[in-house]
Amino acid sequence: MLAEETGVPSLRDEEGAIREEFVTRVAQAIEAGRVDELRELTADLHEADLGALVEALDSELRPRLVELLGIDFDFTALTEVDDAVRGEILEELLPRTVAEGVRDLDSDDAVAILADLPQEERTEILDQLPPPERVALARSLEYPEDSAGRRMQTEFIAVASHWDVGQAIDYMRETVELPDRFYEVYVMDERGHFVGAVPLDKLLRSKRPMPIADILEDERPLIRADQDQEEVARLFQRYNWVAAPVLDTANRLVGVITFDDVADVIQEEADEDIKALGGVARYEELSDTVWTIARSRFNWLLINLGTAFLASSVLGLFEGQLQKMVALAVLAPIVASQGGNATTQTMTVAVRALATQDLRDANAWRVVRRELFVGLLNGLAFAVITGAAAYVWFRVPGLGLVIGLAMICNMAAAALGGILIPLGLHRLRFDPAVASSPFVTTVTDVVGFFSFLSIATFWFGLR
Repeated sequence: MLAEETGVPSLRDEEGAIREEFVTRVAQAIEAGRVDELRELTADLHEADLGALVEALDSELRPRLVELLGIDFDFTALTEVDDAVRGEILEELLPRTVAEGVRDLDSDDAVAILADLPQEERTEILDQLPPPERVALARSLEYPEDSAGRRMQTEFIAVASHWDVGQAIDYMRETVELPDRFYEVYVMDERGHFVGAVPLDKLLRSKRPMPIADILEDERPLIRADQDQEEVARLFQRYNWVAAPVLDTANRLVGVITFDDVADVIQEEADEDIKALGGVARYEELSDTVWTIARSRFNWLLINLGTAFLASSVLGLFEGQLQKMVALAVLAPIVASQGGNATTQTMTVAVRALATQDLRDANAWRVVRRELFVGLLNGLAFAVITGAAAYVWFRVPGLGLVIGLAMICNMAAAALGGILIPLGLHRLRFDPAVASSPFVTTVTDVVGFFSFLSIATFWFGLR
């Protein structure tokens, strides 16, 4: 599909997917060095679309695109790509090129790009920036990686507490370098300490003679620069903030966090939890190499292999019984597998509730009791289903009752293990998303095998 006026092909199709023909045309223009065509193709792309285009290109073409476009390349697009892709591009670019690219970015985007660089190269780039920008970026980079200080923008509007509304409005009209977007005006006292905020809509609705001190909001939770970004995201969700000031230990205003930054945090944290539950490294990306992915997954698979041997050792305890009654060997994995699926459901809910702080000491016992009742109820239902299926399959009297009782035991154990183990790990200050899965699945395998074979041994008199 072509744009009616320019004849430039559209980047995305009707379903939002990247058009292969667009990527091919850009790649051909890069290889031929046709700068004018590249500028025409990328001129109207949003930063997110430009980032998607960069990821779609072959790795050797990505830095060449940046170099050919020069000042016409929006470096904000590099914040939209995988970390591995961004790192590869930055490695190929000259420090001078990176310095020119980040100079006009919002400080939080510039920090996101510079944070991926080695310290020596980062220093070289900072040295090429104007002193005010260099100092602000260097200070942001000193904060911990997942802190509010790394996420904040250092561009904000601050006014004196003794001003009135008219003075504040005149100040903003006369200030040349206002932030591109801002939602609040922050108020400082004579010592430079933060005293409150005035939403922009409230400011514009107030009469000019109104003192700023009369309309500021000073009752709100404060965000510290070294505060964890997850805690910040929870505050935004809880209080429906659009923006929030970031303060240092001396109560001085050092930056501002906006809802778009928090949306990125929420997505990143959710992605990391989902990956951790599946035994995948938190920072694994689709663009990572085969060796990097295989190495990061190896340790988790090794742990699971160890737990599998532990579960299998339970079968070894009943070797004689299994030889006497083959049906037990056939049905035992069904009990263990059903428990594993049930515990994954409970564990997923528990880990996410712990991450969002919906699961706390105050309601832990109620949630544990609820999950136990859910496990027992589903255990009864599947006891009837598997019991009937086992009898129809093997025609052995009592076998359905045996597997039914084992199913109830294992589903109850799955429910308890799926919530108690994450809770225990959380209490011990381990990440339950990372550590829960091997423990929980081992519990259900061991309980499933042991309960089924023990009940069968007693019921059928096997020795």
